[in-house]
Amino acid sequence: MNRAFSRKKDKTWMHTPEALSKHYIPYNAKFLGSTEVEQPKGTEVVRDAVRKLKFARHIKKSEGQKTPKVELQISIYGVKILDPKTKEVQHNCQLHRISFCADDKTDKRIFTFICKDSESNKHLCYVFDSEKCAEEITLTIGQAFDLAYRKFLESGGKDVETRKQIAGLQKRIQELETENAELKNKVQDLENQLRRTQVHASPAGSVTPKSPSTDIFDMVPFSPISPQSSTPTRNGTQPPPPVPSRSTEIKRDLFGAEPFDPFSCGAGDFPPDIQSKLDEMQEGFKMGLTLEGTVFCLDPLDSRC
Repeated sequence: MNRAFSRKKDKTWMHTPEALSKHYIPYNAKFLGSTEVEQPKGTEVVRDAVRKLKFARHIKKSEGQKTPKVELQISIYGVKILDPKTKEVQHNCQLHRISFCADDKTDKRIFTFICKDSESNKHLCYVFDSEKCAEEITLTIGQAFDLAYRKFLESGGKDVETRKQIAGLQKRIQELETENAELKNKVQDLENQLRRTQVHASPAGSVTPKSPSTDIFDMVPFSPISPQSSTPTRNGTQPPPPVPSRSTEIKRDLFGAEPFDPFSCGAGDFPPDIQSKLDEMQEGFKMGLTLEGTVFCLDPLDSRC
């Protein structure tokens, strides 16, 4: 294996420093995949990972699956793995997390590097297949390391720490945006449940009847236009049915009762002593007597006119 980190310092690099520090160097390759390794570096570690991923890719190829093509963007900040058509970033391997990079001298198409995952803190080995540029890609990653190390020495380590803080803030912002989206979805679900509950509680087109206002005795005020209303009272009971009118028109009071007439009552309606006095009063009135207080006056009516 040919390690990029063991190059001589006086070796002439392939790209200008500005190309890697202000921009990036793109390469096209086939991505065999990534696998977890136990050590952050080592030739044997990389060889085992390459054999494992080659075997897995051989099985997928026999099943009709093609090896996916990717675009590598190499700079002093790291190695990005993108979809060549959509430019969507699949993996973003920061340079300070890459611990080993090498190309295989027995198979000049293969190059690989080991990177520590930012979320799981596991060491992953990424393996690529490039027919013509395997060694060149390895050297470009080595040059990016050399430029990043020089910049680290010039800034006294502040530049690397600043990039780490920025990366941490960007990760935190992404987490907050994801959490915010989840909370918005929960609020929307609660609003939808509340609307469905209101629809079931009050069906469309139904109108709740309003009960008429009552007085302090919980009675509906009297109305001469409609003395009897079909609206239920406050306690929910229905008023009694109307009393059928008699053949002769009889005036009634505001409670619907007939005026009291002692002479229209039958003989059995009063006790015998009261009935006898009523009979005497009726006979006296027929003779022209008048009633003053509780004493009968025998003066004829003509003498008072």
